Formats: sequence, C-alpha cells, structure tokens
Amino acid sequence: MLKYLPGPVRGCLSLLLYLLNTILLTTPLLIIAVLKFMIPVGIWRKRCDAVINWMAGSWIAINNWNIRFTNPARWDVHGIDGLDKNGWYMVVANHQSWLDILVLQKIFHGKIPFLKFFLKKELIWVPFLGLTWWALDFPFMKRYTKSFLKKHPHLKGKDVEITQKACAKFKNMPVSVMNFLEGTRFTPEKSSRQQSPFAHLLKPKAGGIAFVLAAMGEQMHQMLNVTIAYPDGIRNIWQFLCGNVKEIRVRVESLPIDPELIGDYFTDKKFRVTFQNHLNVMWAEKDALLATLMYQPTASEEVENADGLGVCHKMDQDMLHS
Repeated sequence: MLKYLPGPVRGCLSLLLYLLNTILLTTPLLIIAVLKFMIPVGIWRKRCDAVINWMAGSWIAINNWNIRFTNPARWDVHGIDGLDKNGWYMVVANHQSWLDILVLQKIFHGKIPFLKFFLKKELIWVPFLGLTWWALDFPFMKRYTKSFLKKHPHLKGKDVEITQKACAKFKNMPVSVMNFLEGTRFTPEKSSRQQSPFAHLLKPKAGGIAFVLAAMGEQMHQMLNVTIAYPDGIRNIWQFLCGNVKEIRVRVESLPIDPELIGDYFTDKKFRVTFQNHLNVMWAEKDALLATLMYQPTASEEVENADGLGVCHKMDQDMLHS
C-alpha cells in the first residue's frame, strides 16, 4: 500500500519509522550497555552482549520490514545460501553510498552473525547510533596522516592497537567483521585523485583486513566478497526511501581463508607485497563484475524489450499474410 504513495511522502513515513525504531530499541540497549560496563564480571558481560546483539538484530528485522512494505526496489541477490549464523566471517565489499550499509544488513540478516564495522572515531557523535555502535563493541578508528605522525610519533600504531583489542572481544562469540576496503565511498573525483586503475572502484587498503586475519584468521570460517551495484546510478539513503532506486544487485562470493594470507603485514615486506597483490587481483575481478552488473538490462528493460520484439514479430506476421 505505502509503495503507491508519492515519493517524498513515502520517504518521510519511512524515515519516521526508522527513527522510531532506532529510538525505541536503542534506549533499553544503552541501559543494558551501562549495566554491562558497571559490572565487570565475565559471564554477566557475555549475557549482556547476547541481549544487546539480539536487540540489534531486532532493529534490523524491523528496518527490513520497513523496506519490504514501503520500498518498491527490486532486489537481485545471489550467493547468500548455505551461510551459518553461528559462524565467524570476514566480510569485504565495495563502497559507493551509506545505502550500502542498509543493503548489507538486509541481505545478511539471519544468515550470518551481526555485522561489526570499523568506524571513523567522529561517528561516535551520531545521535543514538553513535552510542549504540559503542555498546555493540564497534571499533572506532582514528586515522592519522603521515605528516601528523611525524609530529606525534607516539601515536604511531594506535589503529593497530585498537584493532587488536576489538579482535580480542570478537573471539568470545560468533561475529561478522565488515570492512569496506576502499576506506571511503567511491566517487569519480576520488578515483581521479588516486589515479585508481579500476573503473568503478578505489584502490583497496590492505592494512585493516590483514591485521584482522592475522588476529582471527584461524577462527574465521570464510571470507565473503560482496559486490553491490546500483544499475540506475549511485543513490543516497533519502533517494532510496523515496523510491528512486529501482533495482539493487548484489553478488556474494564465499571464499576460504587462505593460510598464505595470514601473516605479519606491518613488518614482513614480502608478505605485504603478496597480500596487496592478492587484493588487487580480487579488486580487478570485482571491477569487471561491477561493469557487468551496472550495464546489463534491468528486469523492466528486459520486459520492454521483449514486448517490443513481440510487436515487431506480430507486424512481420501481418505483413506476410497481407
């Protein structure tokens, strides 16, 4: 029913549902998080984590209901069968829009454990969500430029330390560690500045994923290589809520964790080169797949083309009989 409302009206209603869901679920979640922090007992904290993760999963389930009843986008998803919600996964994906996060949460809900993202430290100030991410043990990263580290050498390796602490927490229960390897959203301007060799991707950054694999590689069941494409062009969340995204295409490739990709990325130069070359090959394949997903006809275009061919065929038949 809501799918037939005018786009801006539907967008406002959908956004209101997201906000209500976020406020209603994050409030008790944060209360539990405070109790977890105040009582430093292992079994208590483990049970608090289970409840917090259950509430986060409920938040996603309600958001997915919101999408199903308010959004007309067609979902073309392959590769999510046979996954284990009690497993450990390393999830990597291309990054074009904040909409990517909604897409990942929707397709993986109930299929794998709750996704844990590495976030920029500034995002902790996002209303409601920032504290929720903190309660869910999302690692907040502070990136420093080379020039800044020269002036403040004592901060060198701080990201590694944060990643190490996060991985230690992730070992206590099944988790899916999510990493956008490009480090930021793709735009043609960023691609040009980087002189990226890829048409639809920025260069992959290897440090974060290499350290997670070094810390947890033997515990991870699989790496999920996710490719997200928007055939109508990259859209933001508001455009999605208003129904301006006609189709979303996602391909998930399940890969074994290669033992050769587990090593000391930061001090072993040979391993670092091997690891980066492996990612570059993966990214070249992803770039080719993105080109296919972006430019193959959408379902509506295929129907229109089929109708057009049918009309032409009928005209040919009429001409033959005349």
